[in-house]
Amino acid sequence: MMNFKPPETKTTSSSTAEKAFSLISKGWEEVRSSADADLQLIRNRANSFKNLADKELENFLNSASKSSFIVPTITATATTTAPAEIDFVKKLRPKLSEIRRAYSSPDFKWAPKGKLRLDLSGIKNAIVAEAEDEAEDEKFGKWRREKFKDERQFGELNWEPIKAFRTRLRALEVELKSPSSSPVEILEGIKNSEFVEKVKSSLKSICKEPEETKGVPPLDVPELLAYLVRQSSPFLDQIGIRRDISDKIVESLCSKRRNKLLLRALPEGDSSLIEGDNMNDELDLRIASVLQSTGHHYEGGFWSDSTRQNVSDGKRHVAIVTTASLPWMTGTAVNPLFRAAYLAKSEKQNVTLLVPWLCKSDQELVYPNNLTFSSPEEQELYIRNWLEERVGFKTDFKISFYPGKFSKERRSIIPAGDTSQFIPSRDADIAILEEPEHLNWYHHGKRWTDKFNHVVGIVHTNYLEYIKREKNGALQAFLVKHVNNWVTRAHCDKVLRLSAATQDLPRSVVCNVHGVNPKFLKIGEKVAAERQSGQQVFSKGAYFLGKMVWAKGYRELLDLLAKHKSDLDGFNVDVFGNGEDAHEVQTTARTLNLNVNFMKGRDHADDSLHSYKVFINPSISDVLCTATAEALAMGKFVVCADHPSNEFFRAFPNCLAYKTSEDFVAKVKEAMSSEPQPLTPEEQYKLSWEAATQRFMEYSDLDKVLTSETRRDGKNRKGMGKSVSMPNLGGMVDGSLAFAHYCLTGNEFLRLCTGAIPGTRDYDKQHCEDLHLLPPQVENPIYGW
Repeated sequence: MMNFKPPETKTTSSSTAEKAFSLISKGWEEVRSSADADLQLIRNRANSFKNLADKELENFLNSASKSSFIVPTITATATTTAPAEIDFVKKLRPKLSEIRRAYSSPDFKWAPKGKLRLDLSGIKNAIVAEAEDEAEDEKFGKWRREKFKDERQFGELNWEPIKAFRTRLRALEVELKSPSSSPVEILEGIKNSEFVEKVKSSLKSICKEPEETKGVPPLDVPELLAYLVRQSSPFLDQIGIRRDISDKIVESLCSKRRNKLLLRALPEGDSSLIEGDNMNDELDLRIASVLQSTGHHYEGGFWSDSTRQNVSDGKRHVAIVTTASLPWMTGTAVNPLFRAAYLAKSEKQNVTLLVPWLCKSDQELVYPNNLTFSSPEEQELYIRNWLEERVGFKTDFKISFYPGKFSKERRSIIPAGDTSQFIPSRDADIAILEEPEHLNWYHHGKRWTDKFNHVVGIVHTNYLEYIKREKNGALQAFLVKHVNNWVTRAHCDKVLRLSAATQDLPRSVVCNVHGVNPKFLKIGEKVAAERQSGQQVFSKGAYFLGKMVWAKGYRELLDLLAKHKSDLDGFNVDVFGNGEDAHEVQTTARTLNLNVNFMKGRDHADDSLHSYKVFINPSISDVLCTATAEALAMGKFVVCADHPSNEFFRAFPNCLAYKTSEDFVAKVKEAMSSEPQPLTPEEQYKLSWEAATQRFMEYSDLDKVLTSETRRDGKNRKGMGKSVSMPNLGGMVDGSLAFAHYCLTGNEFLRLCTGAIPGTRDYDKQHCEDLHLLPPQVENPIYGW
């Protein structure tokens, strides 16, 4: 029969506990013996000092008894004149004897008991004392308050673990002294103590892996390729690979791995859930979760600059930068001015309008009626007076100037130097670039999206249509199209196109964010009231108004009138305008013997134009004709081409759009033989700047930006944004494009080859004098000297 011996669990456990208890006791004995040795050393040094003091005092008393304190013979006469020192010596000697007897006594202690006595046993008691001495606490607290004015930085927080440790030591000492406590029970009490549990939990929290990082598989090759293709889609679009093809490639790469995972979890034959989901969102969340599991946090790269400005005060700052200024009556001078006025009217943000300053020689070429200004302050006063006469309220925004030069060939103003430097860094929050492609063709300066938190571009002009009319226009239009894509992508976060007549640009949407001068709406209300009272308002026929250059619709107008001269017999058109092609246009009209009367240009709100009933606008080069909107606001008929630039106006009943030249004749006859309908309140509001500002805030995402909490990199704090969780390949490409553009525009030879005005990389000496600027050699010494 086999004998079975049970395991000696209890004995082994008891033996282990005894060994542990023995180890603790041995350590405690070593501490005690060390403390006793230190106390003995202190006692020996005290006795040595005492013996030395005995000898010194003995020598002092012996010398005093032999010579120092001998009292001379005193006569009766001398008694009255004895010095006071003799009485002192008489009194001192008995006291010295008493001191000697007391000091030689075996009961003598060096310090008075209870005051100066050094109680060495207090070292041991201090370890397990419940509270420190009150006087020491007060002394330490006074020092701590001087050293750390905020007591929370040091006091209770740092000393709490020591108090807990002392309490546990005191409890351990009680257990050791207790005869009923076994070593096993003592060790179990140590294991289950609150102090040990806290230490364990702290160590676990340090070493424990976050729960959300568990179970996140790494990215595989198809997912990485899908992300690379999707981020490169704008670049692929530039080289001819359409966006829909890129999306199909991304979908096919993502679906492989996704199908495998879903087919494992779904019943056989049920794969309907695989189709119809948004692959892009799933890919974003997948990459974000993987990067978050690794603890990666993207702070910017080589091509990006994370030094965007914080909002320093309660209001946000909006800077509107445009390419023209009054008194040049062009759309890029008038519309940004109204936009600044109505954005500032809400008083929710500070607004700065940055307009070009021309030297006097350029002013004479651009501004009408030989009007010139000797200083920016003089021109600013003219601008404010003109604006406030039309809006009817006090404008509260800042007007600043940047150096510009007029190009006769391009018939436009080109910035000179870095335009962004004229917005202070403290105000560099939100930028609105009117004509962003125009502003950045030759921009050699800081990237707009690096300096500002949010950059919105508004496209005013269909440059491709103008360029196609020039020599070698097709080739030039092809190059300009890609340059426009380049600069708008590099410098804008959002692009608004006033109509679909412009080229499709990166991050762009189509929306009319322009309104009409309130003065025209008042004229329309006056006309409607007069017509309602039975008065004859429209006593004249048709007219056309615009800058007299061929590209502004003059060629289309003359061609239509010449082609249907017999069909429009007796139809006259009055034309108002000034421009570079005025002589050629008038000569052509006289040669064709057309019924056209040419007059000098004037403001569309001029009283002489109120009595015209029909506004003719055959232009197809405009993006959004401001004169058309003004004519509709005054209650007139508008005959215009069925073109994307007129899409916004076709919703109004007084807009008569034609598709063919024969249709043009029919629309003109219809307008001349009928009366226009008065505008409804809804139609009036749709044309107003209040509605335009509301549309602008919505489509530019400015309403979200203004209400969001902004951080230094311009992103929202709420939530885990993809731009913070992972590096954006598209952003890196944009940054590289901006860097390449900066390098190319810094070369004067390349600038001249692409049509830049000589010397516009930096502003000149005349600009320095007019705008009180430092010379460019001082501003940019690396490039200037």
